[in-house]
Amino acid sequence: MNTLQITDDLDLLLAVLPDRIRSALEQSERKGTLIEVIMDLGRLPEARFTDGELVLNEQEVTLQDLRMVVERVGDFGADNRAGIERTLHRISAIRNRKGDVIGLTCRVGRAVYGAIEIIKDIVNSERSILLLGRPGVGKTTLLREAARLRSEVKRVVIVDTSNEIAGDGDIPHPAIGRSRRMQVPNPSLQHELMIEAVENHMPEVIIIDEIGRELEAIAARTIAERGVQLIGTAHGNSLENLLMNPTLSDLVGGIESVTLSDEEARRRGTQKSVLERRAPPTFDVLIEIKDRQHLVIHHDVAQAVDAILRGRELTPEDRYVDERGEIQISRREVVTDEHGDFSARSRRRRGRETSTEQLLKETNGHTYPNDAYVEHEEIEPAPVKRNTVRIYPYGVGQNRLRAAANGLNVPIQIVDNLNAADAVMTLKNYYRQQPAPIQDAERRGIPVYVLRSNTGAQMEQVLVDIFHITVDPIDAFEEAMRETQDGIQRVLNGASDVILSPQSAAIRSQQHQLARAANLVSHSYGREPYRRVRIFRR
Repeated sequence: MNTLQITDDLDLLLAVLPDRIRSALEQSERKGTLIEVIMDLGRLPEARFTDGELVLNEQEVTLQDLRMVVERVGDFGADNRAGIERTLHRISAIRNRKGDVIGLTCRVGRAVYGAIEIIKDIVNSERSILLLGRPGVGKTTLLREAARLRSEVKRVVIVDTSNEIAGDGDIPHPAIGRSRRMQVPNPSLQHELMIEAVENHMPEVIIIDEIGRELEAIAARTIAERGVQLIGTAHGNSLENLLMNPTLSDLVGGIESVTLSDEEARRRGTQKSVLERRAPPTFDVLIEIKDRQHLVIHHDVAQAVDAILRGRELTPEDRYVDERGEIQISRREVVTDEHGDFSARSRRRRGRETSTEQLLKETNGHTYPNDAYVEHEEIEPAPVKRNTVRIYPYGVGQNRLRAAANGLNVPIQIVDNLNAADAVMTLKNYYRQQPAPIQDAERRGIPVYVLRSNTGAQMEQVLVDIFHITVDPIDAFEEAMRETQDGIQRVLNGASDVILSPQSAAIRSQQHQLARAANLVSHSYGREPYRRVRIFRR
């Protein structure tokens, strides 16, 4: 059972409010769930709770009300935040162009003892941790608890940007335990104080709230490289969201564009220019705070970032508190069958003369394969068993292959080792060159499926054959439209032209319409039944 002890010193916050607002809150049965009180000049005062909002009084807020609150709290800093001494409450000001206060947000600060239990093992592991979440989700509460927990066994220094972790005043709130607190005189100087904390006070753990500037991200990396455990927070919804933030992406290693060799690009099945992680992450663990009772944990940030950039599936850990107050942990792992059945274990024919006759058909002076892949020897189809098929892609787009498998709802696993493969999928150009992996696969009797082009439609045709999926007649039209859209996109991305599969006159008419809609030119070539559409630029 996870027992929480909450200390909020709410009476001290209510004492600074105007009498009519304080009375309304004291009479409310919901004050235990109060988040903040909003006072804007000329508007009705509001209270915001975890389950909604409430108008506190029918009288509008006046300048006198605002001045009364400002006089009762501490001095406002450069970040327009103030507090109440030895409490965790925060009062934030909104000013007009002249610098006068015209609005206040009085936020309740609570010390929730025991909130760290859900990630206690991670905090004690001495790895650097980044807490990620939207405003108000409980990042600072967890940070404060982490400081208290680590201060029992380590030297902890808190870099307190706006006195939100340890409260206002020179004496810190007891919720941080034995941790020491350094106050930041100006938020823009936080990065300097972070380095100063390491150099002057010999901490073993540094706690930082709201890393939001590039200089702070650089200072965090410097601290982590000195062997100090770093526990910090940042605004964001997910790891993918943080990667797209150019200011903070360095916290998880950053991203850069690199150019691969031809062989490596073929092995990965990607373009030559790809995104890679630039450096080791500053933080070892990233925790996405979905709400106060639900966390998503990436135990290895480097591995998670690499998976995102290469289009692989992430396997984070879910932790949540159930209705009984117990912590539940679930791992969303990808389940694969290590001995997946593969029924089409046939070998391709390699005779040069016969393969040319069987693979290609002459169409108006151009040569194209008759099917999406090389024909194989007929085998009595085995009963359909939708077990995982392990595919070794050589020069084939892995993301498109996954999308094709998801569209057909068939289980595949992409492997980068031929020894673990049930099948090889490659493009016609690569198959003709007979590189070593293709030759090795054919020697072992591993079926090699050859695509005419690197499109989702071609991949779906192969997967339909592999899994013996019955294709309805109407799918031919949908497949032709998908192939047309893929071809149009390739031309728009720079390809000189794209030649589609042979289709009936009715389908070719629809393909021409799609090309015209994209401001491209299309013509039909060849004789029936091999007449097909070619799409190119004007």
